[in-house]
Amino acid sequence: MMTTIDLHVHSNYSDGIHPPAHLVKMAAERGLVAIAIADHDTVDGIDEALVAGARLGVEVIPAVELSVEHGRYRDMHILGYHLDHRDPRLVHMLAEFRTNRDIRGRAIVDKINRRLTDGRKSPLSYDEVLNLAGGAVGRPHIGRMLIERGYARNMEDAFRRYLIPCNVPKLYIPAGDAITEIRRAGGVAVLAHPMTVSDDRQVLRGIVSELVALGLDGIEVFNNMCYKDDMLSLEFLCRESGLLMTGGSDFHGFEDDVEIGSGRGGLAVSHRLAEAVKNLAESRRITPPGSRT
Repeated sequence: MMTTIDLHVHSNYSDGIHPPAHLVKMAAERGLVAIAIADHDTVDGIDEALVAGARLGVEVIPAVELSVEHGRYRDMHILGYHLDHRDPRLVHMLAEFRTNRDIRGRAIVDKINRRLTDGRKSPLSYDEVLNLAGGAVGRPHIGRMLIERGYARNMEDAFRRYLIPCNVPKLYIPAGDAITEIRRAGGVAVLAHPMTVSDDRQVLRGIVSELVALGLDGIEVFNNMCYKDDMLSLEFLCRESGLLMTGGSDFHGFEDDVEIGSGRGGLAVSHRLAEAVKNLAESRRITPPGSRT
């Protein structure tokens, strides 16, 4: 029987709905041996998860998911695994993102409120959304408030009617800078859900080649954003390019068809993939300064 993991989980420190310790408890109940708390542009929930992991016997991998741009492509996501989440330079960079995330959340609520008042509906309170989030405000938290107020039937309806038309662009960093920062902090850089970047396999191959030249270490092959034949294609691309393979559910807690450790199409990720990522991170720590692995 395969020992399973989940290398892509979000807590309420970004746009998930569950606290980190609860995510670890859920992972233990589902028999997972390891999870990565990979919140968007923040590492604030990792220490809480590490404490819970030590208590419940689940390995917690420090991780982050950075929003990046590369050429004409926006909102690509780079995952960083086994980085030093207490590194001062990394923490400072992410604090700036946290500030910008709060500014964006307030701007989205303001735009939604203008739409609500035009429709003679009571506006949302940003403080209430912040309290609901219990951490950083993401669009799903605003969506939950819209549902609670009866302004949307479900999350899909909230996005369609309010969150997409009232969106405010994120702040992105160049992909090369994100990869460099992850590796500087001792981490392993992986392209998240690649089929969301492009579903044209030849185009994606070219993008991956460019990212490899910038230091990319791996691809999230097994994910809920693609079909089985896409995963086979990504697996071949990894072998061809000498990249690591990872996988995860991208669990936030509000999806109808995704659970931590699994998802659409019976997604299950083997623990051996996490071991390969850890081995690469550890090999770099013992590599003499100035050399490149």
